[in-house]
Amino acid sequence: MSSDKPRIGWVGLGVMGLSMASHLQNKGYSLTLFTRTKSKGQPLLDAGAHWADSPAEVARVGDIVFTMVGHPSDVREVILGQDGVLKSLKPEGIVVDMTTSQPSLAVEIFETAKSLQIHALDAPVSGGDVGAKNGSLSIMVGGDQKVFEQIRPLLEIMGKTIVYQGGAGSGQHTKATNQILVASGIIGVCEAMLYAWQAGLDLETVLTSVSSGAAGSWGLSNYTPRMLRQNFEPGFYVEHFIKDLGIAMEEAKRMKLDLPGLKLAMSLYEEVRNRGYERKGIHVLQKALAEMNRLNWESVPRPRSERSG
Repeated sequence: MSSDKPRIGWVGLGVMGLSMASHLQNKGYSLTLFTRTKSKGQPLLDAGAHWADSPAEVARVGDIVFTMVGHPSDVREVILGQDGVLKSLKPEGIVVDMTTSQPSLAVEIFETAKSLQIHALDAPVSGGDVGAKNGSLSIMVGGDQKVFEQIRPLLEIMGKTIVYQGGAGSGQHTKATNQILVASGIIGVCEAMLYAWQAGLDLETVLTSVSSGAAGSWGLSNYTPRMLRQNFEPGFYVEHFIKDLGIAMEEAKRMKLDLPGLKLAMSLYEEVRNRGYERKGIHVLQKALAEMNRLNWESVPRPRSERSG
């Protein structure tokens, strides 16, 4: 690697990836980018980042390459594919996949990279668009611990809670655990708010009471204000959440676990997708649950601060 700061490659600039990459750039790291839609990277390019025409081209000029894409099939393509990162990354280079993906794929990438004298880590994140923008993500890492310690300073630029979980695939298993928790929590938030609304309560007042007690949660405090403003734009896409829950269900089946709550969450989010909300944020479950009950969530009073008069 270069004797000064390592050269950073970045593949994938979606809802979270753009903010994450920008934090590294703002700390003075040289950045080379590839994403399927070049315009998404324009803010970084305008600030001095370099463009590459493929993941392999990114890796050709990078010491450490981060990938943050959508689905396991995308991960396979950008890392293991014909024009993937491992085609060009130099020996002793590092590829860090921050996508939520399959643990088995993380192990495959680790072993393939190792055969090429390249290091690979799986490092999925939690915290959504807010955490990405604020640099406060939780990052859960699997792979070689020495390599983790080597890149930890970079991860600390993007996140607040950085934890080494174990060998290859451990980061992805931890993220599956995270998503099972999120799934149960968001159902509770949406059903509770629907109940409170039908009971004739003021939802802002209810939120003040319940958010500071035993029922308090990140989802309750962060999603409920968005739902009251009718803001269902994605911090995290429904379609990606369905992908994550599917990975968790596959792993649970492999481990011979029956997780009925996870099955319920999957069925509810498949219904959300069927209603055309797959590109909305996961809190759009609130709107879908209202529709299932033949109610119109848009008639919920706006926050007091946004009401006229």
